[in-house]
This record gives sequence, structure tokens and C-alpha cells, in this order.
Amino acid sequence: MKKIFLIIVSICAIFTACKIDEPDKDLKRIVFDPGNLQFISTSLNPTKETSSALYGNQEALNSLMNGNHQPDPNSEFKLVTWKYHENPQYIGGTITGELLSIETLSVDKNGNISYKIQNSSEKEKIQPNKKERIQYILSYKPVVRP
Repeated sequence: MKKIFLIIVSICAIFTACKIDEPDKDLKRIVFDPGNLQFISTSLNPTKETSSALYGNQEALNSLMNGNHQPDPNSEFKLVTWKYHENPQYIGGTITGELLSIETLSVDKNGNISYKIQNSSEKEKIQPNKKERIQYILSYKPVVRP
């Protein structure tokens, strides 16, 4: 009886002492610093598993709130896109991971729009259609703040 009890206790100790380390799968969380820009809106693309946040200055926010398809002079927009992944601390939650791109839309005092994209992902090196991306960024609706 002592032997059986000792064997059971030993087996329980072995199984409870085992720790399975999940590899981090090379997931890195990068925090974007918007500087003096304020948060305007966000979007998710479940197909590509990406999350985007749109930041802008006051002129950019005003032009989107007014529904203008032509941004106000001196507007500056930044659309930041991350790959998202499961949050290891919470079941069912997701967090931002690899920073994929930062798209910058600037409008000078004469109303001329300039667009540039900064890709930081090795996987996604496609050059988007500038006209389409400008229209996409300008189609965002600002979040409603109480």
C-alpha cells in the first residue's frame, strides 16, 4: 500500500512540476508614438488579421467631422497598421503585434495632398494605389467622443 501511495504521489509531482513554455512565435509588440497627433478612428481587417488606427491633427479631425472629401489645408493624417495576434494573458483577446506600415497624408497650405508609405514588414512590400489609399483614409469617420 505504501508503494502504491508513493508511486501515485510521484506521478502527481512529475505532472504538476512540468511546465510547458509556449514559444513567443517571434511576436513583438511595438507601440506607435503619435506625437502631437490625436486619435481619430480605428478599423479591423479580420481577413488579413490587421488592426489600423488613424491619427491626425486638429485640421484633419475637423475635415473628417465635416464630411469633406477634400481635407482642410495643413491637415496631417497617419494611418498606422499592425498585425494583431492573440493575447497570451487573456483567452479570446487580441493585441497589436508587428508594425506593418505607417501611411502619411499631408496637405499643404495650398491644399496639395502628398502621400507616403513606410513599410516595416518584410512580408508586405506591395505598393498601394496612392489615389485609392488617399480616398480610403479620407473615408474614415471619427469616433464619437462623449
